[in-house]
Amino acid sequence: MTGGGIRGPAGMRIVSLFIAALLLAAGSLGLGAVSAQTGQRATALDARLAGDANRTRIVIDLNRKIEVRSYTIANPNRVVIELPEVSFDLPVGAGKQARGLVSAFRYGQFAQGKGRIVIDLREPARIDKTFVLAAIDDQPARLVIDLVRTDAASFLKGALVPEPAKTAALRPQVKPQGSDTRPLIVIDPGHGGPDSGAQAKTGDEEKEVVLDVGKRLRDQLLKTNRYRVVMTRDDDYYVPLDERVAIARTNNAALFISIHADSLSKGAGEASGATIYTLSERASDSDAQKLADKENDSDKFAGYLARQPDDIANILFDLAQRNTKNHSALFARTLVGSIKGAARLHKSPLRSAGFVVLKSPDVPSVLLELGYLSSPDDLKQMTSETWREKVSATVVVAIEKFFADRAPAIAGR
Repeated sequence: MTGGGIRGPAGMRIVSLFIAALLLAAGSLGLGAVSAQTGQRATALDARLAGDANRTRIVIDLNRKIEVRSYTIANPNRVVIELPEVSFDLPVGAGKQARGLVSAFRYGQFAQGKGRIVIDLREPARIDKTFVLAAIDDQPARLVIDLVRTDAASFLKGALVPEPAKTAALRPQVKPQGSDTRPLIVIDPGHGGPDSGAQAKTGDEEKEVVLDVGKRLRDQLLKTNRYRVVMTRDDDYYVPLDERVAIARTNNAALFISIHADSLSKGAGEASGATIYTLSERASDSDAQKLADKENDSDKFAGYLARQPDDIANILFDLAQRNTKNHSALFARTLVGSIKGAARLHKSPLRSAGFVVLKSPDVPSVLLELGYLSSPDDLKQMTSETWREKVSATVVVAIEKFFADRAPAIAGR
């Protein structure tokens, strides 16, 4: 080394060793994670089905090879494919077609960093093979799932059976309260990930509409500086129903608002307008019961293993304290009075049913249905950014009035 530089063979060897050491250190620190092999996020590009009622193959085209895990779940019968975090860029309508043993399949983020494909089975089937082929020449990488028909007894023997859900008391607290005594509002955008919820003819999905409204509501509440806000999800991933309730309870929430946008099946009649639901043992009407049944099945759509205990009715309604139910009803009435200035209301805007997501015995909770994606008028509203901003503002007004009327009781929460 002369003149402040590195020269000659010996100097070059020193440089090489120094660079190698840096690379080794970077790798040990996780700084070398981004590379052509591992840094590129996996993307699902296309999907197709082949076969018949005895043997069916599902093929998913990918931009790179990934590791996967597959298993079957009973009640209802499904196949679940666990993936790393994957961007699903599949064609519109992918998964809705039926063929052979498959009636439909769904896909999305099950949790942050985890992807999932949930395949609904027409008949009991076993997983014959699950493998991923690397890209070759002009052919993309491919995830292949081969299903073979089996009998019901054999399917149950090899399938996972949902276990009773863990008690919410065991769930970790998401955001410590500390010395901040401002009321904490939990905003729960329904569905997410492989559970898209309702879908309009235009392709607009409930999970996307309610997430956007939830974020707008969060931002407007935070601007007041009078509330703390926690969202059960802030991206396109699925959160199990019991976990949504647990987030509210472990954070000592003062109010829980679940946001949805329903759709009626063909031939079910015409309905439109916003509706606010509260918890009750007996549904206010048959339509409310049908909606509760559908929403309570969200865990099944997402391929979640936990199930509510058989005596869920007792847990839901014996624990629901009269005071909490009264406050829930009060906020529901307040919300109806506020939201009617921005949104068209359903002919019966105040309704009730046994929604699992509203089961907190100590947190006033409501479920806000923004409208029906099956209604052209409602859809036009819900896909408007101006309307979403306006309706979020009316929810804030209702929250302000609710807490103003309850002060100073809330201040001590």
